[in-house]
Amino acid sequence: MTTLIEASPVGIPRFDLLIFDCDGVLIDSERIAAELDARELTAHGIPISTAVLAERFTGVMYADMYRVLETETGVRLPHGFAKRTHELVLNACIADQSLAVPGVAAALDALPLPRCVASSSSPDWLRRTLEAVKLFGRFAPHIFSAAEVARGKPAPDLFLHAACRMKAEPDSCVVIEDSVAGVTAAVAAGMTPVGFVGTSLDPIRLAVCLRNSGATAIFDHMAQLPDVLTGLGSG
Repeated sequence: MTTLIEASPVGIPRFDLLIFDCDGVLIDSERIAAELDARELTAHGIPISTAVLAERFTGVMYADMYRVLETETGVRLPHGFAKRTHELVLNACIADQSLAVPGVAAALDALPLPRCVASSSSPDWLRRTLEAVKLFGRFAPHIFSAAEVARGKPAPDLFLHAACRMKAEPDSCVVIEDSVAGVTAAVAAGMTPVGFVGTSLDPIRLAVCLRNSGATAIFDHMAQLPDVLTGLGSG
């Protein structure tokens, strides 16, 4: 794919904290999750394609996604559906040899700032998937789940919680996100969102959506991240 990197010409203060989303940013799990979720939902009376599910619900908590779909369709998913589907997706992700986003380890090595993870996924998911790609130790214990706050993305609660725990002011935080919900949450939290489109099925469309949601810069390969942040921080 042609390198895609966009940056705002507006000067941005230097940052004290990097906040990474997990799915679609550190691990390439969105494609697996969307495919399996779409298959299971369709089999249980809520027909939805992989592309539509990814477009509408990337970055959204599973419980919120299922609640919206049940309300829209009038279909009640069976007891235990969420847990069973979660295990299917988790096991498929862990078994995938290409789960880690290419270049992420090198990017982390090149970034000297304090960092954490703030994800819509459950603590168990975060631990097991990040361990599978040998990234857990690079962030632990600073790994925060939406299960710790009242509202998940696109509300700002999770990012504000992460900043508080890391003792950073919101306006000194940069958030690396791959979803409209995540970028919206970062903007609402008063942080600087940077959009990553390297794991998207449609990176050009996603780049436009993230930019329209408030992303200050867009990039499509983790090797670009240090330069993107340097450009934002030196403005």
